[in-house]
Amino acid sequence: MRKIYYLALVALVGIAFSSCNMLGPSQPEYRLSDLQGLWLENGDTLLGHYVRFTTDQSDETNYFWGCEWTESEDVYEEDLVFHGNGWFKYRLNEKELLEIHKMDEGWADIPKVYIVSNLTPSNLNYYEKDYPSSKFKFTKIVEVK
Repeated sequence: MRKIYYLALVALVGIAFSSCNMLGPSQPEYRLSDLQGLWLENGDTLLGHYVRFTTDQSDETNYFWGCEWTESEDVYEEDLVFHGNGWFKYRLNEKELLEIHKMDEGWADIPKVYIVSNLTPSNLNYYEKDYPSSKFKFTKIVEVK
């Protein structure tokens, strides 16, 4: 009788472990609120590549407005024409960040898909989905206004 209990216990433990392994590693849960704010690439003020993810919703469901500029190229946030060149619509879906960039005079929308590899309240790392070697690393410098 004791052997039966022992075998049943071993079988239960084996089933429990195998069901846990079948789930695989858990996906990180990235929060939109952590993404929103002003970010500086590599913490490098000389390069001056900034990205701002706002809380302003776009005209499409589940999209928000964002913008980016590079001060080393003499482009500043105040130079951007609202919802024109330098602006994009974005959404965060699990680890996928989809940006739809607006071009001059509204003649084209350019989609860009990034995979977020790290997002905390102070750090953001992602890469282009089709070009995994193109990696970007940002540090948050200002929370959402």
